Amino acid sequence: MVEQDVVYVTEEGLQKIKEELAYLKGEKKHEMAIKLEAAIAQGDLKENADYHAAKEEQAFVEARIKDLEDTLRRAQIIADTGPSDVVRVGSVVTVVEDGYDDEETYYIVGAHEADPSNGRISNESPIGQALLGGKKGHVVSASTPSGVLRLQIKAIS
Repeated sequence: MVEQDVVYVTEEGLQKIKEELAYLKGEKKHEMAIKLEAAIAQGDLKENADYHAAKEEQAFVEARIKDLEDTLRRAQIIADTGPSDVVRVGSVVTVVEDGYDDEETYYIVGAHEADPSNGRISNESPIGQALLGGKKGHVVSASTPSGVLRLQIKAIS
């Protein structure tokens, strides 16, 4: 598998993907069939807003199913190999931005599990990419939309 084709996920994240996929393929598809049936029963499909809305929702659901199936095919569980002296996907990294005293802690995860407001940043994000491969004490630079951030790595776990 080519490195770029890999989708990094935690065990918890993989389970959430599987649960969402099961829901969409089961309950949601059944719900969509009922909506379409009801809309078709109204007649004249050309000017039937309910029918068009149901078809759009069905297309969205089908696209999401394909995306989740693709993610599962490419998923690689983030291995918890314990503490490391190098930042990798799965690391918890504490950093301090140049010019500030406040420490920030980030959990480096795959893009599907990123939640920056809760400290979970993607390995594909500017900060995540800058931190990967860094060691305690290193200063890394991340090019973000708001400018270049210089971050000193304080701790890795």
